[in-house]
Amino acid sequence: MKLTAEIKDSLSTSVLCWLATSSAENIPNVSPKEIFSYFENDSIIVANIASPQTVRNIKQNKNVCISFIDILKQKGFQLKGTAEIIEKSSSEFSKMENILTSLTEGKFPFATITKITVTATKPIIAPKYLLYPNTTEADQIESAKKAYGIQYVKKSVFE
Repeated sequence: MKLTAEIKDSLSTSVLCWLATSSAENIPNVSPKEIFSYFENDSIIVANIASPQTVRNIKQNKNVCISFIDILKQKGFQLKGTAEIIEKSSSEFSKMENILTSLTEGKFPFATITKITVTATKPIIAPKYLLYPNTTEADQIESAKKAYGIQYVKKSVFE
């Protein structure tokens, strides 16, 4: 399934995602991930920095779910798909590594990458948008800033 521009944009404004896996015994595990991006047009890649349970589960059960939201807009996506662990010996590894290393600035080494081929997508939106249909993203951002105690969000190094 192709990742839309909206999904890619949402992914790039999210600072954390949650990757849900399950063992062969169907024991679930959800793990937060900081270093992730999209790869080509149908995959999400995640650096395996400190993820032994995630890696173990994917080797036993390739079905996964990943979700992410922009915490201020309170919108994002839930993506389902199949995962594989990409080792350094894979021909794809170096292209994926370059994308993820640009995010870590080389500060977080990783030996493998989780590649998720997306098969289903679903938007995530805060209930406020549904309960109060006149809510705009700007309204939600201001509300979230107040809730989180954020007084100013710097948009650029040039401001």
